[in-house]
Amino acid sequence: MNKRLNDLIEEKLGEPVKTVSGVGGGSIADSNIIETTSGKRYFLKTGFTGTMFLNEANGLKELRKPGCIKIPDVIAADKQFLLLELITPGPRQKDFWDIFGRHYAQMHRYTAKAFGFYEDNFIGATPQKNLPSEIEKNNWTAFYFNKRLLFQYRLAEQNGYATNELKRAFTALESRIDTILKGSEEPPALLHGDLWSGNYITGPAGEPVLIDPAVYYGHREADLGMTYLFGGFSEQFYRSYNEAYPLKEGWEYRVNIYKLYHVLNHLNLFGTGYYSQAIRLMEYYI
Repeated sequence: MNKRLNDLIEEKLGEPVKTVSGVGGGSIADSNIIETTSGKRYFLKTGFTGTMFLNEANGLKELRKPGCIKIPDVIAADKQFLLLELITPGPRQKDFWDIFGRHYAQMHRYTAKAFGFYEDNFIGATPQKNLPSEIEKNNWTAFYFNKRLLFQYRLAEQNGYATNELKRAFTALESRIDTILKGSEEPPALLHGDLWSGNYITGPAGEPVLIDPAVYYGHREADLGMTYLFGGFSEQFYRSYNEAYPLKEGWEYRVNIYKLYHVLNHLNLFGTGYYSQAIRLMEYYI
């Protein structure tokens, strides 16, 4: 950590930083645990420019509003760094997945008047557009198609991944999007936005803790769709969630449409290894 950044953090904390220890696992930002001279310890993210850390801080603050699931407290945020409460992991509770599912369902009952969010943010390192048009504010299908699928498709065009095959599949999907999502209408729910196994941890009491969000207000099925990528969660998570806040009929059919946003994002971030999966997800509906 350079002296300028160190001085800025010490100014925010009001005391000197004694030690800085690197933590592995971050693919976008650099992660460290810092300890001050008084013995207080914090989690520090650095190494990214722009508004990412400010957006993440705002997302974490939004997730804390329902008060139903553990979220790290934001200590300070700046364009150069994000300083968070340090979560010390404990042994996972026996009923971890049951608690996670019920509490996540409770979080989804926290709603807003419109789809989107008051600011754009990031999904991984990709910009995520959240400011809705007048039509999109109250129309989930329009919001999801325009701000999620179409945005990623246009990035794929820019990145050279939009083959004729992908173009045909995406055009066919566009003609069916209203039919695919028909009957699933619900109020805009508070979403983590990027929930997979790498974006939750176990807290000191063995409870689930959410980290690294891409927050917006959307359809809760979109949040759950992401959890099915990379192996999915425990069946107890989905069972407990559905008992606490039953999903609408046909939600299993819609899982792939919500996976698609994240697979297209991975295509744009990491390349053609995700191309075939994107095609398969679109072909499921056409």
